[in-house]
Amino acid sequence: MAEEGERIVRPKRIFINNLDSYVARNIGKYLSTCVSGASLEEAEEGGEEEEKQSEHEDVADSNARQGLLQVVGTLSTPEEKLKFPVETYVISSRDELLNHLLESDVIIYNITEEPSQIEEASWAVSALHTEIENFESQKLFILLSTVMTWAKSKPLDPDDPEIPFTEDDYRRRKCHLDFKDHISDEKLVIKMGKSNKGKFSSYVIASGVPYGTEEGILHTIFKEAWMGETPALSIYGDGQNIIPLIHIADLASVIQNVVDHRPRTHYLVAVDDSAHTLEEIVKCISTHLGPGKTQKVSKEAAFLNKELTQLDIDHLLVNLRMEAVFLKENFNINWVSQTGIVENIESVVKEYKQSRGLLPIRICILGPPAVGKTTVSKLLCKHYKLHHIHIKDVITEAIENLERLAKSPPEDEEEGEEGPEASQELLDSIKENMEQNAGRLDDSYVIRFMKEKLKSMPCQNQGYVLDGYPKTYEQAKELFNSEEGEEEEESRSKAPRFDKTITPDYVISLDASDEFLKNRVINLPESIVAGTHYAQDRFLRALATFREINTEDETVLNYFDEAEIHPLHIDVSKDDDPQYRDVIKQITKGVGEPRNYGLTPDELAELELKQAEESLAQEAERKAELERMEAEEEAEKIARWEEWNSRLEEVKRQEHEMLEAQSVPLRNYLMKNVMPTLIEGLNECCKVRPDDPVDYLAEYLFKHNPQM
Repeated sequence: MAEEGERIVRPKRIFINNLDSYVARNIGKYLSTCVSGASLEEAEEGGEEEEKQSEHEDVADSNARQGLLQVVGTLSTPEEKLKFPVETYVISSRDELLNHLLESDVIIYNITEEPSQIEEASWAVSALHTEIENFESQKLFILLSTVMTWAKSKPLDPDDPEIPFTEDDYRRRKCHLDFKDHISDEKLVIKMGKSNKGKFSSYVIASGVPYGTEEGILHTIFKEAWMGETPALSIYGDGQNIIPLIHIADLASVIQNVVDHRPRTHYLVAVDDSAHTLEEIVKCISTHLGPGKTQKVSKEAAFLNKELTQLDIDHLLVNLRMEAVFLKENFNINWVSQTGIVENIESVVKEYKQSRGLLPIRICILGPPAVGKTTVSKLLCKHYKLHHIHIKDVITEAIENLERLAKSPPEDEEEGEEGPEASQELLDSIKENMEQNAGRLDDSYVIRFMKEKLKSMPCQNQGYVLDGYPKTYEQAKELFNSEEGEEEEESRSKAPRFDKTITPDYVISLDASDEFLKNRVINLPESIVAGTHYAQDRFLRALATFREINTEDETVLNYFDEAEIHPLHIDVSKDDDPQYRDVIKQITKGVGEPRNYGLTPDELAELELKQAEESLAQEAERKAELERMEAEEEAEKIARWEEWNSRLEEVKRQEHEMLEAQSVPLRNYLMKNVMPTLIEGLNECCKVRPDDPVDYLAEYLFKHNPQM
């Protein structure tokens, strides 16, 4: 009995195809945290109940709730590493896949993303159906389909097109032309589950367009809004088409309830309670994540967007009003977004940023004049794809924006923008203030413009590098302290209440001695210095002012210390590199990796081209260096050979001179004692011409030897 009990209470095994796809991954994550039967514990009274089980099975189900569901499945990319599955498979044959399906209690096939999975799902349900007699326990097959199989359905009442479709109307559904295979799969799955419900049950879930976490089909709109590279988000067509939606967590909860309840209705619609149009969705995303503006374009323009696939376009242009009556009345769903994306956009945006790792990087660069704040800021902006915030640029941009608003007609006024009269009034006060302060602007205006800039969507999405501002403790307090903190008198012993949405995460203080800074400015070309704050008098005044305000107790660095944002001090004089390589290396080490989408396809192609060009240049340089070294070696070899020959000639000459010097006495001796007699003997020999001249000459020399 104990062995039988252990066999019965083992956790349910859930198979999901292509676990590394958007929908399957999020459903798998959700189910892997669920306890079998958990959705039954708080089910509403009046919901449909399963047929009564035997007493032994009731005990087994009670024990089964103690264990989490075990998620297994296939991967479309074998290299993908997922933490939540108990097992993942790389399938080499259909027989191998069938064995894994037979090992599972629940089989979930998602056909909403990959067209190749449609045919595999029909094969899987058919193959399982043929093995019914061999099942050890009841199996459940769930086909996750799409509401696009309803896309061409005729209205229930032509006089009242706002009546929504429900599960009860599924036999009247007409599919979109691109989704005929989907509806064929739906019909097959329903049919296969009818023959032996005791051993094999099947369900079809027609899902609305899923969103949440990485956003699925809506991701292109979210990405365009987050990037902020377009002045307005596009609405394709008139934007009045209704798109059925459901949060991916709510869709996973629907599947959990199907697994636990095993309802008598085998065709379910999974959508939230919203009936949002495309225009409402895009406007909402634009307001809370993007530029805040939208523009209507033709439906054909969707095909020009490289990011959108045909599947995306079909879903974005669908016009379908649906209501999920059954699941609301019978299931126990802990809704994440029952009222829809528009009402829950703030949590959806937050979830999107976190799941994609799109978190803003906020950096503040401080230091004395001429230390290189702007250069470092620009290098960091390029590395992290951040927005460079410089006080002069912010003031100029703000004034230009006020001038534009002052000239624009009242009907063109955007939501949240000041009217023309208010803009003109503010513009006049700014100009008057600048005239009274020799072209400078009071801190109150500067801080107002800075706050507006830091709260803008680009800075909220990607982040910023604040270049040389704030300069004082009071400026930092006015800029970063939250309004609630300003209303109350804060104690110096407590950390200031700062606005976390705009306060920098990293503060970098670039340090250098006055002597180093003066020498740097002195060595600048006159063309760069003329008319700038690097002019001698202006620079010295600015440097003296900086040192003065940073010797008090309340400096801007003290403010960040109190806020527990401890500045990183870097001495730039230790490595006077115009490219600040060591400085950037130290900063990026502390900040970490970029938190964005990475390189665009164009940037990636440009980088690859640049790397190829650099590789070719390095190869050419290496080849030229090799040729140069070979030429030098050859020249050196020739030079050594010439030097050796020269030395050899000199040795020969010296030997010849030495021999000449040694031969002079010998020649003199011969000329005096030998040559006269020898010459006479030779002459006589020539006259006589004896048969043996040598013997004759020897006899002659012997006879006429002067010494004898």
